[in-house]
Amino acid sequence: MNASAFPELLRSFFCEHLATHRGASTKTIESYRDTFRLLIGFVASRLHKTPSAISLSDLDTTMILAFLDHLENTRHNTARSRNLRLTAIRSFMRYTSFRDPVSLPLVQRVLAIPTKRFAKPVLGFLSRAEIDALIGAADQSRWSGRRDRVLFATFYNTGARVSELIALRRRDVVLTAAPSVRLHGKGRKDRTVPLWKTTAASLRAWLDPLPTAPETPVFANRAGTAMSRSGVADRLRRAVRTVEQICPGLRNRHISPHTFRHTTAMHLLQSGVDLTVIALWLGHESPATTHGYVEADLEMKERALAKLQAPTSAKGRYHPPDRLLEFLSSL
Repeated sequence: MNASAFPELLRSFFCEHLATHRGASTKTIESYRDTFRLLIGFVASRLHKTPSAISLSDLDTTMILAFLDHLENTRHNTARSRNLRLTAIRSFMRYTSFRDPVSLPLVQRVLAIPTKRFAKPVLGFLSRAEIDALIGAADQSRWSGRRDRVLFATFYNTGARVSELIALRRRDVVLTAAPSVRLHGKGRKDRTVPLWKTTAASLRAWLDPLPTAPETPVFANRAGTAMSRSGVADRLRRAVRTVEQICPGLRNRHISPHTFRHTTAMHLLQSGVDLTVIALWLGHESPATTHGYVEADLEMKERALAKLQAPTSAKGRYHPPDRLLEFLSSL
């Protein structure tokens, strides 16, 4: 392939394959775009080329592995972020294999690069007392405090992702006999989540003075536009600092908006709700994703352990291991 083939392939990958053929969501296209911005900048700097002069042959396994190492060691990305970038590169390479069969040997070598395994921390969640304290922490004499109280209550009620909650518009909220909100999830998958009467009442009082246009953001900033992720995170940090005195368990803990989502799932699980229902509630594509909450529920494990009897067998006599097995054990 000539040097101009890579730019043309990349344009058709985004404009035809992702946008038209696959119908990828805006979030997916943005994520892939950011990956190739980083990759092209890295390759151009390493080879002293302009981005338009980069050829497909420059994107061999050596270059891609160097780029992935750069993400982790220089940009300090996590293994999860590294894998996400690799997913975008793999998608482009699979597309290239159909558009340019001659490049198949290079494509196969890049596709053989494995994702990196990483430690998966136990999901953190809050107690009911901590949730109540955070929801009640906002100063009700201030406009922002009244908004935060409704925001946190809706977070806990719905188990929504922060992106879903800040995208909420007035048209998505139903406050009639069966109150609910419609959340716009990943991959353009919408779902409807019911609301408690208390949450519905709080939302009704909050929305009453706001503009009645369907596109009005439910949770806006002072400028009247939808809150940002960082804005929500900042308001939560303020609430955590406010209640640390009465909830010392919150000190030195990383509490993020996603913690509300974990907390909703855990409390549903502890209340006896089936995992399949929780998966639907959270908008998980597969109940296997929701299984992580079972692993984090220590109380459930303790109840299961209490049903077992501890072993009472006598201790066996010690036998020294075989030298070869001893060597393997020492590794």
